[in-house]
Amino acid sequence: MDTEERRRGILDTARREGSVGVNALADLFKVAKETVRRDLHVLEEHGLVRRTHGGAYPVESAGFETTLAVRTTRNVPQKSRIAAAAADLLGDAETVFVDEGFTPQLVAEALPQDRPLTVVTASLAVATSLAAVEKTSVLLLGGRVRGSTMATVDHWASRMLSEFVIDLAYVGANGISREYGLTTPDPAVAEVKAQALRSSRRRIFAGIHSKFGAVSFCRFAGVGDFEAIVTDAGLPSAEAQRYSLLGPQVIRV
Repeated sequence: MDTEERRRGILDTARREGSVGVNALADLFKVAKETVRRDLHVLEEHGLVRRTHGGAYPVESAGFETTLAVRTTRNVPQKSRIAAAAADLLGDAETVFVDEGFTPQLVAEALPQDRPLTVVTASLAVATSLAAVEKTSVLLLGGRVRGSTMATVDHWASRMLSEFVIDLAYVGANGISREYGLTTPDPAVAEVKAQALRSSRRRIFAGIHSKFGAVSFCRFAGVGDFEAIVTDAGLPSAEAQRYSLLGPQVIRV
């Protein structure tokens, strides 16, 4: 196996398993740990993985995206804390957009149920979770359903969304960076997210710390477009301060 084949194998393993460790990769490919570290360094330079202490995890891109089913199994306690803190920022909003994805779904479930709310969403999971809430009206955007995320996209969804004026949007992303803003792998998803921002008076990003510094294929917003960013304490305080200098309040929970 040559170097390129090994690096493709490492990337395939990371995408299949969700993360990889240096020791396990060295055993799997019968090479030295230092060789694996060099491979991971190259893959990170190419924007394909993010390195961690002792390993790496894959970056979502035009060629790779984790499914909603996988996301529901990872970092659930952190995502639940983020969702609760984001829901606390609702204020006097009466109409809310809730994005696709597992963390936004948790935000939707954390919204108060004792007051009238209208929730607009492209996510079938969000719509299903709120459908039985007595004081919540749910508007599900029409369009093509993406099987990986169980959410609607394309011009039907964005056109319907463009007809609303929404008080507050809870938005997720596959990556957020100070240089490139918020990104996602699929142009159709990016357009729905961008329209949600255009239709909303207030915007809040909710996402786990591993999203920060990651860059995917399609940019749909800048960091400064948001009033608040809610994440977990895994984001270093110094890095949170750098993001806050671009405009939003950064809340770590």
